[in-house]
Amino acid sequence: MSGDLLITGGTVVEAGWSGPADVLISDGRVSALVETGTATAATTIDASGRLVMPGGVDPHCHVGFTSGEFTSLDDYRECTTAAVYGGTTTIVDFAIPRPGENPADVAYAQREKASQGLCDSALHGCVVEWDDTVPDQLAALIGDGITTFKMFTTYRGETMASEDTVLRTMKTLAGLGGMVVIHCEADHIIGDTQRSRAAAGRIGATDMAATRPALAETASVAEVLAIAESVDAPVYFVHQSTAEAVELVAAARRRGVRAYTEAVAHHLVLDDSRYAGDHPERFVCCPPLRSAGQVEALGRHLFTGEITTIGSDHCCYDTAQKEIHREDVRAMPNGLPGVETRLPVIFSEYVVRRGLPVSRFVELTSAAPARANGLYPRKGTLLPGADADIAIWNPEATWQVTASGLHMATDYTPYEGMRLTGRPETVLVNGRPVVEDNALADPTPRGRHIRAVPFGRGGA
Repeated sequence: MSGDLLITGGTVVEAGWSGPADVLISDGRVSALVETGTATAATTIDASGRLVMPGGVDPHCHVGFTSGEFTSLDDYRECTTAAVYGGTTTIVDFAIPRPGENPADVAYAQREKASQGLCDSALHGCVVEWDDTVPDQLAALIGDGITTFKMFTTYRGETMASEDTVLRTMKTLAGLGGMVVIHCEADHIIGDTQRSRAAAGRIGATDMAATRPALAETASVAEVLAIAESVDAPVYFVHQSTAEAVELVAAARRRGVRAYTEAVAHHLVLDDSRYAGDHPERFVCCPPLRSAGQVEALGRHLFTGEITTIGSDHCCYDTAQKEIHREDVRAMPNGLPGVETRLPVIFSEYVVRRGLPVSRFVELTSAAPARANGLYPRKGTLLPGADADIAIWNPEATWQVTASGLHMATDYTPYEGMRLTGRPETVLVNGRPVVEDNALADPTPRGRHIRAVPFGRGGA
């Protein structure tokens, strides 16, 4: 058996199993997993002592995202460069309309940017307001391979959707093979809390955790679950930040609701003590960082199976943008840069230090995000026929995170100074080594927009 490229001597890790095997690649795809020494190729990569894993699929990236007066600083080239350095080989971006824009127009414009990337990308559409044109727009987008649609229950006057809009969108998508992915925080609870705190002069970055209470998240999750159950629609909850929110979704799933939980790296690793430090504005995100006890409880659900995926919620703002309104979180840009650090931080903190099985790591960060977004089995696996997107990890490498050593289009990282164990050293995209020995080997943009399969036809 022969091919174009052979990765030999490593331990292959899939979502359901791991073991010694060689990976044979032909025409940009995995052609076989074979016993070591039984295949040949024109080029060979020695992966002895390394873990050979499917490249990460990041289900939650905001690239060049505008919210309020701020736009995040990276484009597709910059975001995907950082992604591949961190072992991620597919990102899922968002096409979020500004007031007055049509969902379809924004999605098609964003889709055209995929070719700027060093890796492939998919796209979430978005619905903010319902009108008679929305059903046809959703049908057209699903026909063009955009099958997931972001909605918000907060950010009134910008991206917040009413309960009626959420219901109508879910009901329409259920009949088309699409799915709502939703940011749940009850805006009325947040608004009341922020008004009270502003009156008391306690609305700055140091007060961030208290301005968006956990109760606002659980209240909104319960409401959206009821809507999904009433119309028998699937729903995916982004960046759930508390165990209580995760458990609400898990209970609904046991009732038969097709409901899924995404956690993000910063909620699994960082806690609200960061708001008491020298630069609290650098950690302002929505939902905010929670208490150490809540972080610990959330992390336990990586082991119970109640969390479906891990994303980054990457928003590439810099310190200057973060500092402009540091005394009023209502005007600050929300979000943290994280596309490059998602996989190494979770691997180090949970696989190395807490014993999370490495196959579960692959499930959470690659296979399950691919399934939930209709990209599996093209992405998220090394089974024959999949795109040869591969991250070869040194599980014992120790290193320190610094902003200067990363490749995101910002001047800070929320993980500054953290000591990690394990990192990807060589990363292949469609069978091409893009990163070799932690250095960019191929800077040529060849990114493709990947069409998602409708929900229930190969997706989650």
